[in-house]
Amino acid sequence: MSDTPIFQGDADAETLAKVPAVTLGFWIIKILATTLGETGGDTVSMTLDWGYLAATGLFAAVLVLLVWMQIAAGGFHPALYWATIIASTTAGTTMADFATRSLGIGYTGGSLLLLALVLGSLWLWHRTLGSVDVNRVASARAETFYWITITFSQTLGTALGDWLADTGGLGYIGAAAIFAAMLAVCGLMLFFTSASRVMLFWAAFILTRPLGAAVGDFLDKPVAKGGLDFSRPLASAVLAVAIIALVALIPQRAGRHPQT
Repeated sequence: MSDTPIFQGDADAETLAKVPAVTLGFWIIKILATTLGETGGDTVSMTLDWGYLAATGLFAAVLVLLVWMQIAAGGFHPALYWATIIASTTAGTTMADFATRSLGIGYTGGSLLLLALVLGSLWLWHRTLGSVDVNRVASARAETFYWITITFSQTLGTALGDWLADTGGLGYIGAAAIFAAMLAVCGLMLFFTSASRVMLFWAAFILTRPLGAAVGDFLDKPVAKGGLDFSRPLASAVLAVAIIALVALIPQRAGRHPQT
């Protein structure tokens, strides 16, 4: 599989970023990671009966530790990066479930609240550093904004997936098909339009999360609710093994960003 970057800086002078080059392999692993986030988060909060708040506390603690390690690291480390992504998506799952179910604001209210947080994070990042381009993530401040925005987007994605599948009445397969089609539109816009590459990246990044949420729910929800009723721990283990194998097999390298 080619590791040619899909999004790349356009300056001649470039230096390595601390996040991976955005290739096709990146998106494949990202979708699997978001699916694992759904099944893994539900395993702890529902199957193990921790509840949404306690599960969120667990995953948030792991996420904070991994983000600290990621920022402190001297360069790009694939295992650390993807472990942090998985921590953010599992934390996002339980946070979204806590917001939409335990707080009683519903999927619509939760989705609107989390969308505001994502947009607010991107706005503050751009206002502070002048760009939200992932090709420029090399400083500690940029990484901090990067991981905050990613966590909010993972949480938003869970709420959106649940909203379309349940409130929208499309079911898990229908919701997954809608989000997959929207991702395909982003891909077509990338290759056939001059739309902002930064905007397309964040749109695609956010959309992979509800896609993974819908697929994860389809795997482990009861048949009566439109799922396959697979064991959540088993599904999570299979997804984790697949991600580890792909990280090992698909070329993993740091992205590049223009020097300032």
